[in-house]
Amino acid sequence: MTEQQPYRVVSRHPGFELRRYPAHLVAEVRVEGPFDRAGNEAFRPLAGFIGGANRSRRQIGMTAPVVQEPAGSQKIAMTAPVVQEEGDRAGSWLVRFVMPASFTAATLPEPEDPRITVRQIPEELAAAARFSGRWTTEAFERRATALGRAVTDAGLSPAGAVRYARFDPPWKPWFLRRNEVLLPVTE
Repeated sequence: MTEQQPYRVVSRHPGFELRRYPAHLVAEVRVEGPFDRAGNEAFRPLAGFIGGANRSRRQIGMTAPVVQEPAGSQKIAMTAPVVQEEGDRAGSWLVRFVMPASFTAATLPEPEDPRITVRQIPEELAAAARFSGRWTTEAFERRATALGRAVTDAGLSPAGAVRYARFDPPWKPWFLRRNEVLLPVTE
């Protein structure tokens, strides 16, 4: 079974649940173009990274300081969800693979592809609305708008960009797919 990003449900509200996500590592790619194509464009380099297009790190030396050096490639298990959010420029998107919880910044292999950035996402409080269906711009935008309204109606304040989370492979029937919109919030 595919490892899923952990979270703790803090509370439930009309239209969403409030979750606390622990700090976690992601591998991400910035792509230009429409929403509907961004996930597909980013998938190939990210899948290559977890498939072994990386340089593992091994620790050498028995005394401090510990030195990291490349030691070949390593396969990384696929996790869910694949996360997408709008970038800092119009028409750009950040697409992320959440890394398995067993990795740390010191143990996660380095990507060979320079388009991939690995970074730590800090702990976060986020509103999440789950839905099934197709991965279309309209589906996500409609739900993102509804989530934003529900969050403000609950007395919470958005604290970042809305994210789109896809949990299932593209061959899963559209009506069985798990999708979510997530919005960072402050209490």
